[in-house]
Amino acid sequence: MKIALYGRDFNDNVLPFVQEVFDALAANQIEVTVYQKFFDFVKDKLTLPPNIATFLGYNDLLGKTDILLSLGGDGTLLDTLSLVRDSQVPVIGINFGRLGFLASINKAEINDAIKALVSGAYSIDQRSLLSIESKSGLFGDENFALNDITIHRRDDSAMMIIHAYMNGEFVNSYWADGLIIATPTGSTAYSLSCGGPIILPSAQNFVITPVAPHNLNVRPIIVPDDVTLTFEVEARSTKFLLTCDSRTETVDRSVKITISKATFNINLIRLNNETFLTTLRNKLLWGIDTRNY
Repeated sequence: MKIALYGRDFNDNVLPFVQEVFDALAANQIEVTVYQKFFDFVKDKLTLPPNIATFLGYNDLLGKTDILLSLGGDGTLLDTLSLVRDSQVPVIGINFGRLGFLASINKAEINDAIKALVSGAYSIDQRSLLSIESKSGLFGDENFALNDITIHRRDDSAMMIIHAYMNGEFVNSYWADGLIIATPTGSTAYSLSCGGPIILPSAQNFVITPVAPHNLNVRPIIVPDDVTLTFEVEARSTKFLLTCDSRTETVDRSVKITISKATFNINLIRLNNETFLTTLRNKLLWGIDTRNY
């Protein structure tokens, strides 16, 4: 088995867990390749296998790895999208962060998780992506998002008006600080914090969630994922912010944004002892009431 490792810089208190990952991979005779920048960060901090291989990007992984293992939180796992893209290489995350809906493996479960990967005790969740198009070619060849695409005012600007259309039909003019277009995967991220619904990953929907709308009657709306959404911005400021997961661009208000379902999915690995509902209960503390204790 070949596993590629991706990670960001981290605090030294995480080092023992990262060392445990390398040790578990070696104990299970897994061929490892490490993202070059991450390797440069850890090579003098950890005991690594000799002559370890490194990779730089998408072309280095294509057809050369079985699994991409993300070390960090959900933000770190989202970074891996630009590495796997449409390669269908499955991704799994070990959570060194906080909440961790996507990077669901706990630090205490590292050895068991590696053994499960080796034995094939997992299944694949296919997650839909959003794709963004514009005449200005925003985000280049990384114009896709697993969680959400957001339109947002700049910090120093007034409230904006976002005119939304679905398959060419007018939906609404949102007077708000911004708008979130989220996938089912992203429904538990920024959209949830703004009052959006939780959507099961297998649902073929997207959700449009306003950020601090001026009109309190405006609520999140769930739409089928086979529609094309178009957005035009009206604002006092000449620029607004557009995000594609963790990537951000400053955009001229004259730019028209088109969002639709991407032509490929991302494969997330789910261990056999995990379910989406179990993750929800654990992460959102459902059923836990201090009055019962």
